[in-house]
Amino acid sequence: MVLTLYGNPQSTCTKRVAIVFHEKQVPFNFVAVDFAKGEHKSPEFVAKQPFGQIPYLDDDGYIIYESRAIARYIEEKYAGQGTALIPKDLKAKGHFEQAASVEVFNFDAYASAAVFEKLIKPYQNLTPDIAVFDALIKKLEAKLDVYEQILSKQKYLGGDEVTLADLSHLPYGSLLPAVGSNVIESRPNVAKWFKSLQDRPSWQAVKDVVAATA
Repeated sequence: MVLTLYGNPQSTCTKRVAIVFHEKQVPFNFVAVDFAKGEHKSPEFVAKQPFGQIPYLDDDGYIIYESRAIARYIEEKYAGQGTALIPKDLKAKGHFEQAASVEVFNFDAYASAAVFEKLIKPYQNLTPDIAVFDALIKKLEAKLDVYEQILSKQKYLGGDEVTLADLSHLPYGSLLPAVGSNVIESRPNVAKWFKSLQDRPSWQAVKDVVAATA
């Protein structure tokens, strides 16, 4: 049975999962969830995703939500095909887990909030707080200074092979220029690393809109 992803075609978290489908060469059905109609808060949706958020995955009745959890599930279920995105070696996997934690707490925590403040709020008829945005970007700059050091010694955040930890940066990192921030481009090693991720066919396939491949 082909897996079905429920999400929004332009959602960052939906794209985080769709990237992995393409990396693993796994076909999938896609069901678009309409935010404007409140479909993500409907009883039918909440029965599958109790937080009323996207995306969630249906694998022949097995339901899993949270984009990073879904990504890991796909990687492990289809470990024998496509790009290996979680190392098997214990020490290499330890560095992957380290990098995955870095992405959540040292990148996404600031990048996603900054994008929300400057890009998402206007769509919700809310007024961006520029002071909050500036503070978030300043904190992100300090974190990316550390990235710059790490990436001066290795190709990817967890070592010399791409992993889920690297790919998870793509959705929000790619939106930073749209909110007027060059925090990635202004750091040579970070810029080189991020461009290598953006150039991957998986990102090119989903960067504008997520669509089914089955």
